[in-house]
Amino acid sequence: MNGLSEEDQRQLDRLYDDLSQRHQHCIGYPLSEDFDYSPLYRFLKMSINNVGDPYEGGNPVVNTLTFEKTVVDYFAELFHADKQDFWGYITNGGTEGNLYCCYVARRKYPLAKLYFSVDSHYSVLKITNLLRMQPVIVKSLPNGEIDIDDLMERIIDSGDKTFIIWANVGTTMKGAVDNIPSIHERLALAGFSRNQYYLHTDAALKGLILPFVPNPEPFDFRADIDSIAVSGHKMIGSPIPCGVAIVKASAAHLIDRSIEYIDTHDLTIAGSRNAFTPLILWYAIKTHSKKDWVDRTLRCIHFAQYAKDRLVNEGVEAHSNPNSVTVYFTKPSEVVWRRYHLATQGDIAHIIILGHVRKPFLDQLLDDVIQDSKAKALR
Repeated sequence: MNGLSEEDQRQLDRLYDDLSQRHQHCIGYPLSEDFDYSPLYRFLKMSINNVGDPYEGGNPVVNTLTFEKTVVDYFAELFHADKQDFWGYITNGGTEGNLYCCYVARRKYPLAKLYFSVDSHYSVLKITNLLRMQPVIVKSLPNGEIDIDDLMERIIDSGDKTFIIWANVGTTMKGAVDNIPSIHERLALAGFSRNQYYLHTDAALKGLILPFVPNPEPFDFRADIDSIAVSGHKMIGSPIPCGVAIVKASAAHLIDRSIEYIDTHDLTIAGSRNAFTPLILWYAIKTHSKKDWVDRTLRCIHFAQYAKDRLVNEGVEAHSNPNSVTVYFTKPSEVVWRRYHLATQGDIAHIIILGHVRKPFLDQLLDDVIQDSKAKALR
């Protein structure tokens, strides 16, 4: 007996059955479903808590900080961070990672404005409010990339001596990657030195695609970035939202505090942090080789290209960016986009092809979108 009443048990069972059906049709949002973390379930019987610096440990010893450090080291190497100048931790997801990185940037340049494109994730305005930063919204190109001409015009017109740039590595709706080398080049031509600005990359989804493709757009520390935030529950897959934030250690120490109560330093946003998600990410990277990630990523990109080609060939306006698992197209009728939980914005909708998506389901969705488009044309 679990102590629940019969009605409460039925309510719980109905929820499970409902979610079991829904998750099979989730293609509009980046949530990978092809995982099995059952070997870790025994840890859910314990109250474990990661507090403080994963590289230092501390007095509360019921934690998974050693596993967290292994995961952060893996991502730091994946993103080519300077081995002598990086720090990071496992976050609650992409938004916390972006918040943390912008917090570090804010401490480095206290009066700096935050420049970002209109295609950036909606959480950026939440972050500027929390950090009391002045937002500057920049135009985007039709494919979702930041308009560098508009960015430069706004920076120069502002007269700012220091500023912070939020670069997208996979925009929310279109999967576009901002041209980071061109941003640096244009700033240098305009007379700005590298120590006048901080460049953060929101790589929530595409940060775990580009390391595994033959010709990735420049996006990591080799492209002279200052920080990066990725999500763990998107391309990798996790039952609990999670992510990783990596910054230069020289900047992270600007918010470093020694906390006697926990006998360690705390450079993070939260105090107590999830100690189970480090095990999830650790298990994922330990049970997959680089070839596994490459094969899985290229399969997703292949099916995204297949989906775009099918839509275009049937007269539906559809697009995708290079190295993208996101396909965006003319928004279908509400009955269609609700049936498949498609993300919509304005007059477009998108699908995101992740590891759990199979061809029969994808074809069923495409058939419905194409049929809906043809029906609209006849009205």
